[in-house]
Order: sequence, then C-alpha cells, then structure tokens
Amino acid sequence: MKTLQIERQGSLAVLRLQKARGNAIDETMVDELAAACAELTRDETLRGVLLASAHPKLFCPGLDLVSLVAYDRPGMERFMGAFSETLFALYTLEKPVIAALSGHAVAGGCILALAADMRLLRRGAQIGLNEVKVGVPLPWSVAVLLRSSIPPGALTRIALLGRNFADEEAVAAGLADAVLEADGFLAACLTQLQEFVDKHARAVAATKRYLRATTLAEMRARDRELRAEWLDAWFSAETRGRIQQIVSGL
Repeated sequence: MKTLQIERQGSLAVLRLQKARGNAIDETMVDELAAACAELTRDETLRGVLLASAHPKLFCPGLDLVSLVAYDRPGMERFMGAFSETLFALYTLEKPVIAALSGHAVAGGCILALAADMRLLRRGAQIGLNEVKVGVPLPWSVAVLLRSSIPPGALTRIALLGRNFADEEAVAAGLADAVLEADGFLAACLTQLQEFVDKHARAVAATKRYLRATTLAEMRARDRELRAEWLDAWFSAETRGRIQQIVSGL
C-alpha cells in the first residue's frame, strides 16, 4: 500500500498521508512524497494543495523509529539526505500549500507542516518539535526553516525545550495560523485554500518564490556539512538508549 495518495477536487489536490503507524516517516514515505511534489508541480491544471492525513488522530508523529533504528550510519545518512531534499521540494512547491493538521503533528510531522504556506490545527491536536527530548539536534535546514517561520520569542520553548502546543497557544507560538473545530474541519481547510486559488496563479507563485528564496538558500548552505553532527548525536549511546525505550513502548 502506498504511504500517500493524491485526491483531485477540481483544481485542488488533497495530498493525504496514509501510512501505517500513524504516518511515521520512513524512507518509502520520503521517496513517495518527493515524487508527489514533482507530480503536483508538473500538473498545470492544479492550483492548490491540501496536505492532510487519513488518520483521524494523527497527522504525523515524526520519524519511523521502529524501522530507522536498524539503519547503520551510511544508511541513516542516505535517509537524512533524502528527507532534506523532500523538505526542499515541499517548501519550494510554487502552488499554495495548506497543512490540514487534523491530529497531532510532532517532530518530523511538524517539520512537514512548517513547509506549508499555512497551518490549520484541529482543536485538541498538538504540534511541536521534540527532537531534543529524543537526543538529536534539529537538522540545520529545519533550524533555519523554524527561525524564519516562528516569532523569536517562541524559539526557546519550541526548539530547546521541545514543548508541544495546542489550540490558541499553538497560534500564539506561531506554529499554527488558526484553530478550527473538528466538525467540518476538512471543508473549512479547503475553503481557506480556495482563497489562495482565487488569486492570480503566476503572481502567487512568483511572490512565494521571492519570499522563500533567502531562507531556502540558507537551508541548503550547510545542510550536508552539518549532517555529520546530527548523525553523531543519533548514534551516541545515550540517544540510542532513548530511542530503544521509545520503540519498546510503541
């Protein structure tokens, strides 16, 4: 079964994550998400994308630790390189993208949401970056993306304390643009996406490209260079112990 599917609704597309284990990110999902971004880019009839989940209580919980814990260092380096390229592809998609966060979006799930133009959070769902709790730093590209997306006053709570946020607190922290009620959530997200689509497509695409150019360049600048530091943390004895505890509790 594919980890995601593209559902067309006229000029809109719903890119729906549908992987087992609550959309935990593995190598297959990364590859399929990159291919989906390429497909959505090529389709000139498509005007807007809703990034959503097939799971009612989870948008995405982050990396699939169950599968990735078995990777050796070269394999994990390959995975992280592919994840970065997929993040770049989603971030540079010139069509409007809204993340419909109908369930929890933490760690890698929050990262995918940060690449969107707007994040709409279902009431009660949580969003945050818990990498420091696992024992790894934010990858360079993610740290740059976060810094460009979030008010400076919230960075410590999000990145260094690894807190999760819900409801209006998530909006105040800059992790969500709005909180929507569960009833009619998807329809409300599509209505918001239509507001983007009603604008001139080329004007929106060019403006989005201009706004993101500096951040994208900085994201790419040291991503590969600093990957070794992330891998050192991932394969440290302390972090491996924490990961094994998490996996054992799943």
